[in-house]
Amino acid sequence: MAWFYLITAGILEIVWAYAMKQSDGFSRLWPTLVMAVAMSGSFGLLALSMRTLPLGTAYTIWTGIGAIGAFVVGIAFLGEQGSPVRLLAASLIVSGLVTMKLASTS
Repeated sequence: MAWFYLITAGILEIVWAYAMKQSDGFSRLWPTLVMAVAMSGSFGLLALSMRTLPLGTAYTIWTGIGAIGAFVVGIAFLGEQGSPVRLLAASLIVSGLVTMKLASTS
């Protein structure tokens, strides 16, 4: 269940990052509210996952899901650049996440 909480927390991190961008510096009400709710949920689920998972594993996976997710959302929905160097950097983050997950099960 801890991994479910952690992955859901990571997805909510993507949601709040996107909503923060859409809030235009907190000047738009609905994106700001979505951001606040998603952020609260993300932190809460992260805390629940940390009841079982080690701090280093949980925090690394959580931030990695958020970073890669925000990267993909930026390219897919916000017209951000997907250059080869940025894609390489993202793939290195993903490889680190996979390695962290594998290390946490041994």
